[in-house]
Amino acid sequence: MHPIAFYLGSLPIRWYGVMMALAFMAGLWTATHRARRVNVAGETVSDITLWVMLGGILGARFFYVTTYWKTEFAAGPFSEVFMIQHGGLVYYGGLIGSTLAAIIYIRWKKLPLWQLADIFAPSIALGSVFGRLGCLLNGCCYGRRCDLPWAIHFPSDHETHGVAVHPTQLYDALLNLVLYLFLAWLFRRKKYDGQVFAAYFIGYAVFRSIAEYFRGDYPIDHLHAGLTSAQVVSLPMFAIGLALMLFLARRAPKKVDGK
Repeated sequence: MHPIAFYLGSLPIRWYGVMMALAFMAGLWTATHRARRVNVAGETVSDITLWVMLGGILGARFFYVTTYWKTEFAAGPFSEVFMIQHGGLVYYGGLIGSTLAAIIYIRWKKLPLWQLADIFAPSIALGSVFGRLGCLLNGCCYGRRCDLPWAIHFPSDHETHGVAVHPTQLYDALLNLVLYLFLAWLFRRKKYDGQVFAAYFIGYAVFRSIAEYFRGDYPIDHLHAGLTSAQVVSLPMFAIGLALMLFLARRAPKKVDGK
């Protein structure tokens, strides 16, 4: 656990922030490279990325604040709502916020929605790899107790009190890396626009639910019939991805005589 990467004078720069910056850079670079394959200008990807970043941060922070309002924000000054510390972001909130922001911009500019969604989908998974490594360095999103050979120990003053726990951040990072590789492969072989984006929804919902099983940082009152909030959200996300895939497949142009 190394939350502070370095100092700029007296200002601490956290590894979580560094990893988030790397996530956006890696996402932008890979999305731009993918866009060139389908003759989409790199400037278009850059413009959308700015909207994705803004919507993602606002959405992720909004969901975090509303989720932990009673325990972290109700008794403090309202200004703390705008101070991102120790992570302070919820991934699903970021996904919703970034998706809405991208849709608004794409519709405004009258760009091809599903083609661009496919371009960005693998990069979102890749960005999550860096994000989870940031969680590991920050000490958040930690796992349940275990006695496995690959268990990790946080410092004694951490919430886990130094006991061996599942490295859930690494589980999540590896699963997202697998998802990225699959989506990048699928992008070159997709049969219709939107297929890769729909596959991301389905794949991420499944992988996130698996990783969440090993989480140990949720208070009891944040569980719903034994499920974490992320697992609950994964259910409609999986359904949306499946419905979207079926819908887009049906409306896709049919090939005639093998053409």
